[in-house]
Amino acid sequence: MLTTIMLGNKISEARKEKNLSQSQLAQQLSISSQAVGKWERGESMPDIITFNRLAEVLGVDLNYFSEGFQAANMEKASAEPSTESPSEIQEKKPSWDLSQGNWVDADFSGLKNLGEKFSASNMQRCLFIGSEMSGLLLESNNVDSCDFSNSDISNSHIQTSNLVNSSFRDCSLKEAEFSSNQIKNCDFSGADFTGAVFKVSAVLKTKMSGAIWNRTTFYATQITAIVFDGTFNDCSFENCEFSKVIFQNATLTNTFFKNKSMKRIRFINCKADKLTYAFLKSGKADITDITLLTS
Repeated sequence: MLTTIMLGNKISEARKEKNLSQSQLAQQLSISSQAVGKWERGESMPDIITFNRLAEVLGVDLNYFSEGFQAANMEKASAEPSTESPSEIQEKKPSWDLSQGNWVDADFSGLKNLGEKFSASNMQRCLFIGSEMSGLLLESNNVDSCDFSNSDISNSHIQTSNLVNSSFRDCSLKEAEFSSNQIKNCDFSGADFTGAVFKVSAVLKTKMSGAIWNRTTFYATQITAIVFDGTFNDCSFENCEFSKVIFQNATLTNTFFKNKSMKRIRFINCKADKLTYAFLKSGKADITDITLLTS
């Protein structure tokens, strides 16, 4: 009960700060005043969908509530014998399970500790701008018109999901794994794909301008209507299906191409080292506009 009591106190404090009665808060949330009373007494707590609306009405963000969970966990840990070191307890994060939700117009911008579970959900027009989502498990989701710009999604696993019309501009996607996804009409401009892996996926009509490509792997992936630029270092494209793909103003070094056909790739004002040039030539790519790097 300690966690719910502390959470209830935080709800009560924020409500009073907004000069709202329990009944006025309940009316704005379309619930009973008795429900608000139970929250504040620590007898129950809102579900995660109600948390989002509650934060909006009280003028706080969801971190305000997670601080209550963290404080409770810290106090509980200090009262009970533990095998964890003090530093491990200090760094212990609240556990959020946001799976199997129907998220529409939710604002998670700037939040931390979202990288635990976020699967089997429908997300439409949600905001995750500047959020800390490292280690995210995003499985079997429908993500439509969401904005993840400037977020840290490194070391994440995004699989069997449908990502459409969504922005991942300037995201850190280092060591991220995209598996069995369909990605269409998204914007990954300026994203950092260092160590990222795309496998058995489809990437269609998606912006990649200014992205960072270092040790990035594409395996058995359909790549359609994409313009790649920038520097590709230690990357690989293996058993991929290309259609209307352009490498423009790109420099390719130690980049591996092993595909049945390279005829649907255009290279415009590109440079390549000897090894990459040999891969492209053996794949019968059009190398007329590729300059061979001499050093």
